[in-house]
Amino acid sequence: CKKVSDGCKFCYMYRNKDRFGQNPTTVLRSKTKFREPLGWKEPTTIFTCSWSDWFIEDADEWRNEAWDIIRRTPQHTYQILTKRPERIKDHLPDYFNELHNVWIGVSVESQKHVNRINYLKDLHCITFVSFEPLIGEITWDKSMNNLDWCIIGGESGNDTGKYRYRPLELHWIEKLIDGAKSNNVKCFVKQFGTYQAKKLNLRDNAGGNIEEWDKRFQIREYPEKPIEL
Repeated sequence: CKKVSDGCKFCYMYRNKDRFGQNPTTVLRSKTKFREPLGWKEPTTIFTCSWSDWFIEDADEWRNEAWDIIRRTPQHTYQILTKRPERIKDHLPDYFNELHNVWIGVSVESQKHVNRINYLKDLHCITFVSFEPLIGEITWDKSMNNLDWCIIGGESGNDTGKYRYRPLELHWIEKLIDGAKSNNVKCFVKQFGTYQAKKLNLRDNAGGNIEEWDKRFQIREYPEKPIEL
């Protein structure tokens, strides 16, 4: 993938690729994973492109094949998260409105990038936002009211070296939870991140153990899947 905004600064994919001695900016189509969903009979939730971005320009040549796999596997649910929402509507297949198994979301790491949510308007699917890594306070606004889901998470990383972490304040999470509840948007608090894990002396370095949190943060909801007509 290629870094496009503040949230990419300490990207875990870059860290892992560095560990393997590979170039993290080279975008490749997997030789082993790309067609795997065609062989899975049991319904599965698939988070696509966990090390890249579905709408990255480098994938234009094979994205239509990926859409075709989604069409041929209606038993699966595909979660597509992007930091390139301006490319969404120009790169949907003609049959997109016939699909019932796609969720599309955007990453919003700070108030600076809230405008990404506007690109989800009028999409015929479940829409969501990932406030992760949350690196600044975000004010809930009307663009978020029609979302189906939001995910909230702090940044994890190291104290030294290339891949660190930035602070997250718990009242930032509370503010987003309150906004979601007030507007009937399902909410999933994923992790507090390393900053709060150290501050609160949590056992999980990423602050991802829900049992260690105060009750007011213990929210892990999912959107209801649409009924196929």
